[in-house]
Amino acid sequence: MASDAASTVPTAPPDAAQIAPAESTLHGHVEANPTGRRLGVLALTALGVVYGDIGTSPLYAFRECFKPEYGISPTPRHVYGVLSLIVWALTMVVSVKYIVYVMRADNRGEGGILAMLALIVNQNTTRHRRRLILIALGLFGAALLYGDGVITPAITVLGAMEGLEVVTPRFATLVIPLTLAVLVGLFLMQRLGTARIGAAFGPLMLVWFGAIALLGGTEIVRAPGILTAVNPWHAVRFFLEERTAAFILLGAVVLAVTGAEALYADMGHFGKRPIRLAWFWFVFPCLLLNYFGQGALVLRDATAVANPFYLLAPRAMPYPMIVIATIAAIIASQALISGAFSLTQQCVQLGYSPRVTIIHTSAREAGQIYIPEVSHALLVSCLLVVLFFKTSSALGAAYGIAVTGTMAITTLLFVVVAARRWQWPRWKVFGLAGVFLAIDLLFLGSNALKLGNGGWVPLVVAISLFLMMTTWKRGREILRERLKDIAMPLDEFLATLSTSSIPRVPGTAVFMTSEPKGAPVVLLHHLKHNKVLHQRVILMSIQTEDVPEVAAASRVSVERLPHDFVRVIARYGFMESPNVKDILQQLARAGIRTRALDTSYYLGREQLIPLPGPWKEGGMTMNIWRKRLFAVMSKNARSAAEFFRLPPNRVVELGTQIEF
Repeated sequence: MASDAASTVPTAPPDAAQIAPAESTLHGHVEANPTGRRLGVLALTALGVVYGDIGTSPLYAFRECFKPEYGISPTPRHVYGVLSLIVWALTMVVSVKYIVYVMRADNRGEGGILAMLALIVNQNTTRHRRRLILIALGLFGAALLYGDGVITPAITVLGAMEGLEVVTPRFATLVIPLTLAVLVGLFLMQRLGTARIGAAFGPLMLVWFGAIALLGGTEIVRAPGILTAVNPWHAVRFFLEERTAAFILLGAVVLAVTGAEALYADMGHFGKRPIRLAWFWFVFPCLLLNYFGQGALVLRDATAVANPFYLLAPRAMPYPMIVIATIAAIIASQALISGAFSLTQQCVQLGYSPRVTIIHTSAREAGQIYIPEVSHALLVSCLLVVLFFKTSSALGAAYGIAVTGTMAITTLLFVVVAARRWQWPRWKVFGLAGVFLAIDLLFLGSNALKLGNGGWVPLVVAISLFLMMTTWKRGREILRERLKDIAMPLDEFLATLSTSSIPRVPGTAVFMTSEPKGAPVVLLHHLKHNKVLHQRVILMSIQTEDVPEVAAASRVSVERLPHDFVRVIARYGFMESPNVKDILQQLARAGIRTRALDTSYYLGREQLIPLPGPWKEGGMTMNIWRKRLFAVMSKNARSAAEFFRLPPNRVVELGTQIEF
């Protein structure tokens, strides 16, 4: 049985040898403190990948705060209050929470909610029940990110296309068809890989941020007094005066900080310093200039509140701005789509998802991958939400739940890391937790009021994916216990070979197994039906550690056993993809050579037959509906032969029917 993932990696036996590959197979994190030209290049690249989502928020965030249902008219006091809320949301959520604090929680250079979860899971001091709660929180946060991945391409491209309505109302009928066309083109482009277009992202976003800063700055020159909105008293007074309306309005203000999670998730690709440099010295000032400019425009002309972003542009520039905004929207969408690919790869490696097709689109950058199943699912989902909601304003209601839910979960996990792993003093931990959670829960509570207006969409996506992830993990654990019961201890199996006369045929047989300590079930089936063994037998286990990448020197361990048996354990991180061919090449350097035409690979495939009633095994239980879901997921999982990149004409699969 090929392993999907293993949560615990056994230590190598005392006589096992560690094999270091000739060259590292790690992704290669950027240096911790780049300087000079290298720092500038990384900051520019981060500008294109990390800040695409938050960089396109000015398209709709300020406008949404003055929707008629909020009852907030564009009076000077309201404009100053809304601007102050946006400024301090950007400051506290992005600058302080994510840039200053959350980015400290790196897992060997990698960021993201699953990387942070792995930091916690690795802590032996975490109690079992608390550990399960934290894992559930982390998985639900990851599931919410998929909801974000569905809505972000739809709302950003729709927001860009709605600029056509500013040019002339006659173009309104073209907004949805053009949005659908752009989305289809965007997802068709995924199979090419971001390696071909990634180099252009940074310069294009440089143009985008420069353009929105210039447009905003031009309007600020006409009314420089708008800059006083940076005073938090405007936000406080707005809340004291409007109360309920101000609280509801937070659901729109949070649109200004969408994409903040990308700062943390993409940390491993660029490093902390370039991301921080790009934010404080360029992105943050450009965003503020544009928001202040939109506010100044609305103060000068209250009717501009219908679409203040596009109305900032001179009359001769609407079409160029629409083109630039569309490109920026595509880049913002690309960041979320690529994030969904990476998140899926992590889920597969950590054992929370069935095997999927992972295609590496770059020979040099291991993190650039394409997953057709995820791409197709996102495309269909994006098209459906565009057709259902029709406007970016309607989609804004659905957007906030995914963003604020993930932010609140990130805060909770960060607090645990700070307290348990870093041993920060309680006053510091509780102080930060109080401030960050107060902000997150205010935003989350405001967006919860929109559940009936579209907020249910990301919630349904998240709950569905959460149930699928936990069902798969629990099902594989229970199935592993069942297979342990029918397996034979390896020592006992080898002892029987000493007293038997089983014929040995030339060549090498590689048996894939998730349990390195026992004789694989597929080996027992092979021996039972074919009654022969190859001259050399390799028992190979591919297991996943709770780290992003495994050091080259610790990649493969090998133990020679009696009767020309070899036990091999290959360890991979949750950001890596296993490759059996590479493992065999490393074995060859240790003197265990195999010939491609004389090597056969044996895999087990379980045919699961759910029976009425719950499934109980090893102290674990699974209800009937989850059993059926697990059986369907198992049947549709990608074959182990394709996942491990085995030569198709050298693979033998032996099936086992398991009633459960």
